[in-house]
Amino acid sequence: MKHFTPDEFHNCHLGLLLGRAAMLKDRIIDTHMEPLGITAAQFKVLIIMVQFGFDTPAELSRHLSLDSGSMTRMLDRLEQKGFLVRQRSADDRRQVRLVLTEAGKAMADRLPYIGADAMNQLAGVITREELHTLEQILKKILLAAGDPLTVLRMGGK
Repeated sequence: MKHFTPDEFHNCHLGLLLGRAAMLKDRIIDTHMEPLGITAAQFKVLIIMVQFGFDTPAELSRHLSLDSGSMTRMLDRLEQKGFLVRQRSADDRRQVRLVLTEAGKAMADRLPYIGADAMNQLAGVITREELHTLEQILKKILLAAGDPLTVLRMGGK
C-alpha cells in the first residue's frame, strides 16, 4: 500500500520520527547504564546474547546490523571490561564463541531491570493501549521486511 507520493514527501516525517525515537531510546539506556560503565551499544550486545543465545560475533553482527570491524571493537571493549571472553569453538577452531564471564552473567541478570526502567521512561507518556498499538504496528512493518530478530522473536504474532 502506497502512502506517500514524491509531491507530498516533504510532509513525510515517519523516517525522522523513527530515527529520533531510536536515538532517544539509546540516550535513555546510556543514562541508565552509565553508572555501570556500559554504553547502550554494549547493552544491546549483552541483551541480545542473553535473550537469543547468540554466541558468535557473526550472529551478533547480523542481528545488530553492525559490520565485523565495529563488532570486533565492541567485543574488545566488553572483553576489556571483563564481561565476556572469546573462545575457539571445539567443533570448528576457525569459529570464535563468546562466553559471558561471572561479571558478565551478573550484569546480564541486571539488564532486564535496567531495560524495563529505561523503556518505562521512554514510553511513560503513552497509555498501555497506545504502547500495544505502537508495538503491533512496528512488528507488522518489521515482519513484512523480514527483519531477522523480529521474525525470530515474534514470528507471525
